[in-house]
Amino acid sequence: MFTTAVRQMRVAFSTVLGRPFSVPVVQGLVRDALATLEEFGTPGDDVGQLVDGPYADPTMRRELQTRALQRTARHLTAGAPYYRDRFAAAGVDPAGLTPETLLRLPVMTRAELVSRQRDLLCGRPYLSTRSTGSTGTPVEVWLSRQEITLWPALIALSLVLRGELTPDDHVQLSISSRATAAIQEDVELCGLVGAGCSVVGLVPPDEALDRLCESATVLNTYPSYLGALVTAARRRGLGPDDFALHTVNAGGEVLSAALVAAAEATFGARINDAYGATEVLPVGGRFCTHRHLHPDPNMGYAETIDLATGAPAEPGRLGTLVVTPYHPYRECMPVLRYDTRDLVRAPAADEPPCELAAIPGMSHILGKARDLLTTASGPVTPRDVVEVMDALPGARWPVRFAAEETGGRVRVTVPDDHTGGLSTGEIAGRFAGRGIDVEVVVVPMGQDDARRLRPLRCDLLEQTFTRPVPTLVGEPV
Repeated sequence: MFTTAVRQMRVAFSTVLGRPFSVPVVQGLVRDALATLEEFGTPGDDVGQLVDGPYADPTMRRELQTRALQRTARHLTAGAPYYRDRFAAAGVDPAGLTPETLLRLPVMTRAELVSRQRDLLCGRPYLSTRSTGSTGTPVEVWLSRQEITLWPALIALSLVLRGELTPDDHVQLSISSRATAAIQEDVELCGLVGAGCSVVGLVPPDEALDRLCESATVLNTYPSYLGALVTAARRRGLGPDDFALHTVNAGGEVLSAALVAAAEATFGARINDAYGATEVLPVGGRFCTHRHLHPDPNMGYAETIDLATGAPAEPGRLGTLVVTPYHPYRECMPVLRYDTRDLVRAPAADEPPCELAAIPGMSHILGKARDLLTTASGPVTPRDVVEVMDALPGARWPVRFAAEETGGRVRVTVPDDHTGGLSTGEIAGRFAGRGIDVEVVVVPMGQDDARRLRPLRCDLLEQTFTRPVPTLVGEPV
């Protein structure tokens, strides 16, 4: 008991003061939490306070954010001339950085992260990870040994304290093999908790379903691949009784309400809409019951920046999510004010409180800024279109479509086998019900253009990881 208290204090001091974390101490807290759960059935309120940390206290948040930003700025400018030049050009003193003066620094773009990779290094590289490249050139991020051992320990502690992962669980990873950091994190944290883990990848959906039917209780994947699994499971007549799943974590794309409902009905599991991005690891976010996104305030600073002005977005206005991961959570290849280009709305002034109201939030992710459509009646976000298309009767997930602005309205192109039997007028009427004026064009699925509609992560299908491979020359496949 005394040892646990000491570990808690050491982690708390590291969180508040920004001192380097001792990975063995955090790993010890995971073991303590598991032992407490086994004996008492609950981790205890004192340990549970470590999950949200002091940043959830509104009275402490401002001071802690300022300290964390200054600590991060010192690390950046000491480690890379690129950041020293960036602060100097903006006329900002890193030692006196505040949330207000941070706004004078330009946001970092994806193009900069790709082209200036070596100039951003502030530590010794150990492992590289990549984005899937489904929205452009894949981004490569280098991580240190400390980062790739610390992050799984912190995540494991959070999952155990929230009751989201136990030693009885088995996690199936149906994500791209390019995401080496995410895979490493999940494998490591499962080991810390004592849970099983299968790295399956983006194999043909039927193979993934076969593995799910065996033993998996948790599935980590992308919404488009989840849609492919739902479609394949329904074709095979599989239902909740065929799976042991209790949780599906789907992130990286827009996840519609219709697909959530279909996945819940098919797998009998809770569907979590997760948020995370390779470029801003390890900063993530949780969605409350009101579907607000609440970025983790302990690990990074999140802003909602107006698309037109670059200033903080006014309540209810569209903006893009900009993230600065704090040091020491991010040390090897840190980013400063990274523009994720994820569309969100700043919370409205009359937004009703939610269960995570103590943690600043914003709207649900609405898609990528580059896919925003400007029409005569106002902006149309990718989520606006996805929610309608995924809810078509008889939809085959993942639904293919293309949306573009033409003549002040939206033109939606749909393959003929994705219409759910509706006419173009009926589909347009469903959009009209959401206040969107559209022209619907249906094309044969066999056309090459149809295959290129709405690139999805499940298009990155990989070679099978599930069937035996030949090991001897001449052995039959």
